[in-house]
Amino acid sequence: MKTIDEDIKNGTFRQCYLLYGEETYLKNQYRDKLMRAAAAQGDTMNVSSFEGKDVSPAGLVDLAETLPFFAERRVILVQDSGFFKNSNDKITDYLSDISPSTCLIFVESEVDKRTKAFKAAKKAGAAAEFGIQKEALITRWILGRLAKEHKKITRDTMQFFIARTGFDMGNIDKELEKLLCYTLGNDVIETADVAAVVTARLENRIFEMVDAIAGHRQAKALELYSDLLALKEAPMRILYLLIRQFRILAETKELAAKGCGASEIAQKIKVPEFAARKNMAQAKGFLGQGLLLALKDGAELEEAVKTGRINDKIAVEILIVKYSEGMSH
Repeated sequence: MKTIDEDIKNGTFRQCYLLYGEETYLKNQYRDKLMRAAAAQGDTMNVSSFEGKDVSPAGLVDLAETLPFFAERRVILVQDSGFFKNSNDKITDYLSDISPSTCLIFVESEVDKRTKAFKAAKKAGAAAEFGIQKEALITRWILGRLAKEHKKITRDTMQFFIARTGFDMGNIDKELEKLLCYTLGNDVIETADVAAVVTARLENRIFEMVDAIAGHRQAKALELYSDLLALKEAPMRILYLLIRQFRILAETKELAAKGCGASEIAQKIKVPEFAARKNMAQAKGFLGQGLLLALKDGAELEEAVKTGRINDKIAVEILIVKYSEGMSH
């Protein structure tokens, strides 16, 4: 990202940029910045855009070899082509000898860094990875947005907000807009404001459900499950996320037993530190082999659903009921 920022600032552009990773919002921000800076506004003669797996490598190379028309460079945007996941000999060969008057901008969701195409793109220009951002950076970004609107927020409310939105910057951006509209006229954003308008992700609801299971609040756990079904969430998706949370808790519990703190656990399991602290507290509700048994039962129920031996909705209910009755202890 720093390389791209410097290129835009200096007005000197490489012949190839590869933007990749799962943080779509930030990736698209840099895509747009590059496009605006590398090409003159309104220049339709020298700017082209392609998207999808059907992009023709031969056609792309032919266009890239075409000299720009009364402009310094030809700018070509290619999105989600798959060229850097499975590699492509035509593209790989061309990236080794790109026309000096061409600027290729590739934006990809998935890449394989071992492919020749990826290595060729990196050598020909710059490859920038846009992964899920860390809690500190996300917090600074949100605070910057709020400062522009002359809003204040406490640390606890900020963490509550991030816990509901997750770390996807696109989702945060959308939920932040809702929150700013809701608190129009207020200087301080309260936790109650976040609870009122910010949509909780499915993963958050699953966490609440597991929290209820760990606390033996069976009625609450089943109520949360009923709410998810009312929202048209698929039982198998819910089962998958329940098993996933049990696995995270099992790993957390094991690491904590070895003396690892929240920061180290967060790094090893790849979750935000505040989430690691919450997982550590939740894991304490499962003593002995409870979590390992829950994982075993979850896998067996999943198999039973897939082989048609049990209804998917009932399978989730069985898991919830069994481990909220105290068998997790």
